[in-house]
This record gives sequence, structure tokens and C-alpha cells, in this order.
Amino acid sequence: MDISLKFDPEVIIGANTLSMAGTLTSRHGSKIMVAADKTLDAQSINRLKDILEDSRLEVIIFDGIEDNSSVEMADNIVELARAAHCDVIIGFGGHKTQIIARMAAMMAPMRISSFELFDGRVFQNKFLPFISIPTEGTNAFSFTEYFITADPRNRLIKSIQSPGNLYSAVIIDSNMFKFVSGNNAAAYAVEGLFAVIEAYCSSKANFLSDAILERALTGFAKLIKTGASGINADAFAQSIFLTSFGSSVSSPGIGAALSAAINARTPIAGALCSAALFPAVAQRLVSSRPEKMARLASLLGAPKAATVADTANAAPDAIRRSMTALNVPFSLKEHNISLDRLTAAAEAARNLDFVASSPWVVSEEEVFNILKELF
Repeated sequence: MDISLKFDPEVIIGANTLSMAGTLTSRHGSKIMVAADKTLDAQSINRLKDILEDSRLEVIIFDGIEDNSSVEMADNIVELARAAHCDVIIGFGGHKTQIIARMAAMMAPMRISSFELFDGRVFQNKFLPFISIPTEGTNAFSFTEYFITADPRNRLIKSIQSPGNLYSAVIIDSNMFKFVSGNNAAAYAVEGLFAVIEAYCSSKANFLSDAILERALTGFAKLIKTGASGINADAFAQSIFLTSFGSSVSSPGIGAALSAAINARTPIAGALCSAALFPAVAQRLVSSRPEKMARLASLLGAPKAATVADTANAAPDAIRRSMTALNVPFSLKEHNISLDRLTAAAEAARNLDFVASSPWVVSEEEVFNILKELF
């Protein structure tokens, strides 16, 4: 078969869609655990709490999750959720919060620890309904039946299987993306475009993923062109949904794996890791997917050449020019990270199952060469 598609969660996108949280959550019970970013402002957290309580729901807030928090924090959330007999877990925040809350939703009914989950404990289709309310950039694993995160025991990236119907709903409220007017806005747009290209060029791409991802490709390219003057939050929200959906129909690639691996071993923000990887991986996609890379080059302003291959060859430089104009670094040398710290992490990333869907052979040597280009 070419495509097998099952799309379970209800997805609501737009400004002020957070107001729907009570209606969606109340379908699953009356006691709610909210796992939230520590960096979220009190007004946002209190607003969600008020919305849920207006629907006559009992709410427990756990707002201690930070970007550098260990995923072991999921054990703390599970303990609280079980003691309060919670019916639903909501992840309200960025990438790390979504991972930790997702793990907690899987762990709570099975009474297992995060380490048991990392060690491959089967979830047996027991879980708490999970509602995701993201507040930052693109997550290629939102709708996949697996996700990646670092094992806290060795900080190496692992893939964790996730129940296909774990997600009850996804609320993408464009007003919650506070970074769209901040200094990191451009990096998040570049990160999103990179996620699109990897799934678009994947060997698992098909007519449906192409249709979805071409729209996301156009959306992120426009955001990057206007990034210096601020990013349109509604357009960003739509583009991240299309990217996540398209990635689930196709597949993420080595860039997503390496970005997570570097972020797990260093203090470098995930969006900057992804952005820095973009030109290096794009260079390797040119020969394997020339027509799609030519499309990217044209969207970023590269002139049309005599052949598709020549236009595609312009894509990596077009990416670097766009990043330079937006002050997004495509080198991580300033962080003075030793390659010795990253070799084992990069190899763990290369061995993830979905990396095999990359349209070029991802050898140990190639991964090491990419790291050398970055550092």
C-alpha cells in the first residue's frame, strides 16, 4: 500500500483557540493535570486554569518544566496525577514540556517509571488522554506513533513508541507563540523550513505528504522573507501544523535526530541546532532530490538556472543568505564544543529507525563530516 492514514486527534488552529480547552478536556473526565513550562507567564497559565475551571473541572498545575529539565520529571507528574486520580494530562508549553507530558500520559495508568519506558516497556494500550497546547516551534513528531528524547542516564537520543490514539486534541493558539516578535523568531522559522524539507525529501514521501508539505514550504519561505520585521503568528501556527501532519505521513530525517542529539549534550537551543544543520543537510539533499531542492531555492529567491540540477545547487547558498540576513548562525563554532562530546550522541541519532528514510545513505563518516562543518 502507498498510504495508511489514521488521524485521531481533534486539531483546532487559530487565535484564541485556547478558549476551547475546557470543552475538549471535559469529554474525558473532571480532574485535569496541566504540565506547563516554567517560562510561561502567570497570565497564560491562569487563563488556562480559569478556562478549565469554568467548565467545572478540577485542575492541578505543574509548572516547573524548563528547557534543561530531565525527562525524569515525568515521574513527578505521574505521581501527582495518580494521587489526584487525574483523567487527562495537558502539555502546555514548548518541546520539552510536550515530551514530558506525553510520557506522563503513557506512564500513569501502567504504573511504570520513565526508565522503564526508555527500556522498552510495552504500553499495552493503557494511557491517559493527552491534550497538547504547544507554545513554540515546529515538532515533527506531534502526530507520529513515536517520538525522540534523550535518555537521562547517558544523554543519548532514543525513540519511544507511542500509542496511535494517545492524543485527544491539539490546540494551536497563535496568540500563545510569544516568540514571534522576539529575537528568536527567525530561528524558529528556519527550524520549521528545515523540518519541512526533510520530510518533503524523505524516501517515504508520497502524493499526500507532498501536497501538505508544499503548502508548508511556501508558508515558511514567506515567513523567512518577512522575518526581519516580525512573523505573522497565524501563518506560523498554520505552517507548524502542516509540517507536523506532513511529517507523520512522510518521515523526519537525520537533521531532526542530530538536532535533538546536539541539544541533549550541549546548552545550545534546539532551534539554533536545527538552523545550523540546515545548509549542511540541504547540500546532501541536492543530488538525491534535485526537483524539490530547486523548488526551495526558487522560493528563497535564487534565480532559475538553465537546468533543474543547477537551480537545486543554488539551494544551500540561498539558505545561508537568508539566515545571514536574519542573523541566524549556520555555524556553532562560537560555542567551543568538543567533537569528542558529540560523537557517541551523533551515532545514536544515526541509528534511529526513521533515519533510514533519508534519501541519501547516512553513513558514520557523513554524520561526522556534518558535525565538523558545524563545529
